[in-house]
Amino acid sequence: MPTTTTATGPTTAPAAPRVVRGGGSDPLRKRRRRRISQWGFIAPAVVFMLLFFGYPLVRNIVMSFQDFSPSTFFDGEAPFNGTDNWSKVFHDELFGQALWHTALFTIGSLAGQFGIGLALAVFFTKRFPLNGFLRSLILLPWLVPMVVSGIVWRRILDQDTGVLNSFADTLGLGGSTPWLTSPGMALFSVILVNIWIGIPFNMVILYGGLQEVPREMHEAASLDGASAWRTFRSITLPLLKPVITVVLVLGFMSTVKILDLILALTDGGPADSTQTLGTLTYQNSFVELDFGAGAVVGNVLILISAVFAVFYLRANRSEGK
Repeated sequence: MPTTTTATGPTTAPAAPRVVRGGGSDPLRKRRRRRISQWGFIAPAVVFMLLFFGYPLVRNIVMSFQDFSPSTFFDGEAPFNGTDNWSKVFHDELFGQALWHTALFTIGSLAGQFGIGLALAVFFTKRFPLNGFLRSLILLPWLVPMVVSGIVWRRILDQDTGVLNSFADTLGLGGSTPWLTSPGMALFSVILVNIWIGIPFNMVILYGGLQEVPREMHEAASLDGASAWRTFRSITLPLLKPVITVVLVLGFMSTVKILDLILALTDGGPADSTQTLGTLTYQNSFVELDFGAGAVVGNVLILISAVFAVFYLRANRSEGK
């Protein structure tokens, strides 16, 4: 019996496993792509910081060592003069006065803004009619531009026609106080106006922080017989410390460099009694056209802010530990 042979087609061999060149380079490639994508998101912020913060900072430092005058804008020549600008500024009596006025203005403003803002924040934690409306109303000084506030308060504090002196005269308290024209009163008046402007910001931030304090802790302290002041000092303030730190840091950064408010109120006068580092920078650069001296005072302001920032970061790091 003849045998029948069945023809079978060519058999397909199983596919060989794909070998990735470089052995274990695939995870490295993924990691590299992930890192590139991360830098892609960060790059715009880095470029922005370098262009709008890094370059002006470096340029200001370089300018403080140059003989930079109005003619430099036309001929482009600003020769280096070493530390002449620094020596000129530091030996100027007005610089010492401006530094002292800046310290008084900053400390007085921060103390008033924080104290009144904290008191109002605690007050508005109580429930009563028109609570929300009054809180919204208090925000108005913060929303008005600084220059507008300065012009309005300059009219209010005018010695002859100001509303404040007219009101005081009506009450029989004497209506001739030289709020902005006396060297002994001008800085005090400017501080009061800046406190009025900064109260809403402090109140809003501190009010938000107070909302995060657990009510159960207050109730437990009340059951234990603790007074309201003892509860506030032992429970509320410690829990509010991170918010307080943020408020004071932001307040310091915005207050130490204030220029527009003082220019609108007193223009640094009378007799330089309200001259601060911010106004001195403006006067040296844009009034006397001594750009090198103005850059020196600006660098001093930057240095003060940097030192304050370092202490702030160290304090936060120690608290975290």
